[in-house]
Amino acid sequence: MAEPQAVISRPAGATVFLVVTVTPGHEDTVRGLLEDVSGLRRSVSFRAPGDELGCVVGIGSAAWDRLFSGPRPQELHPFVELTGRRHRAPSTPGDLLFHVRARRTDLCFELARLIMERLDGAVTVADEVHGFKYFDDRDLLGFVDGSENPEGPAADDAVFVGDEDPAFAGGSYVIVQKYLHDLRAWNALPSDEQERVIGRTKLANVELPDDVKPADSHVALNTVTDDNGDERKIVRENMPFGTLGEGEFGTFFIGYARTPEVTERMLRNMFLGAGPAPHDRILDFSTAITGCLFHVPPAGFLDDLPAAPGEREAREEPAPDDEPAPDPAATAGERPAANGSLGIGSLKGVRT
Repeated sequence: MAEPQAVISRPAGATVFLVVTVTPGHEDTVRGLLEDVSGLRRSVSFRAPGDELGCVVGIGSAAWDRLFSGPRPQELHPFVELTGRRHRAPSTPGDLLFHVRARRTDLCFELARLIMERLDGAVTVADEVHGFKYFDDRDLLGFVDGSENPEGPAADDAVFVGDEDPAFAGGSYVIVQKYLHDLRAWNALPSDEQERVIGRTKLANVELPDDVKPADSHVALNTVTDDNGDERKIVRENMPFGTLGEGEFGTFFIGYARTPEVTERMLRNMFLGAGPAPHDRILDFSTAITGCLFHVPPAGFLDDLPAAPGEREAREEPAPDDEPAPDPAATAGERPAANGSLGIGSLKGVRT
């Protein structure tokens, strides 16, 4: 398997999420930046190597064929919008995702600044979120987020593409959504009722027993299994964010998976319902306002990009001959006569 990007890492202290669209005609500028992202990260991280600055790059379906020739990831497609009876998961623009994270805000900000400086005039920012660690990895609703992430080999198996798509083995898929919380309504709920909405205890972060956990709880609807009854996992690296002056408080959901189908199934359960649950009850307090899907190619893909569209065809097309080379066998007798004209025998095979 090709060396993956640093998708799996310890919880970050700070993040910058950038979702951008590529301006037509500026694809070469974007390709140049993509090949230099790893170098830019090293240039910033050398100042604080212990603070684990990282940057994961994702590429959307609409941008893929504008940037690269050759094959594309088998399961890359636009985010599928979902409209339930009460709640909606919108599909919003996004060609590139930059998931910048570290233990410190300044490192994230500096790398994001350098990326956008290089992309000036070539992209439009569709969404920019600066996330932060909130106490002991809790969201703004007060619950620990991401505690069910797989670890070790199980995480690798859940996140990285394997032999099912050998051209992109070591890659991953990521879905992002920006959720805004109605904290006034949420905080009006008693703690025990909040626990029933989430499906876990608030203080100890212990999953509620099956006979107590409601069918419309967040945990219940996000637990999906395969045909053998084995639970299918994703790796969540969600971060809280907020703007006090605007009263905006939310969670930036980001879920990495080997196949987008797992995350998409969770979202269908949440927004369209499953079994007796009409929808995930957390949606009564949290509203999705964005939705994008990206492929995260292996690290080597970015360091050495495939040819741009049309570039490979231009390389492979033979250059037209201004003057076809003569056949040596046919021109063996073509030597000037003593008077400087061609000999009689040399007329054989000569193109006229």
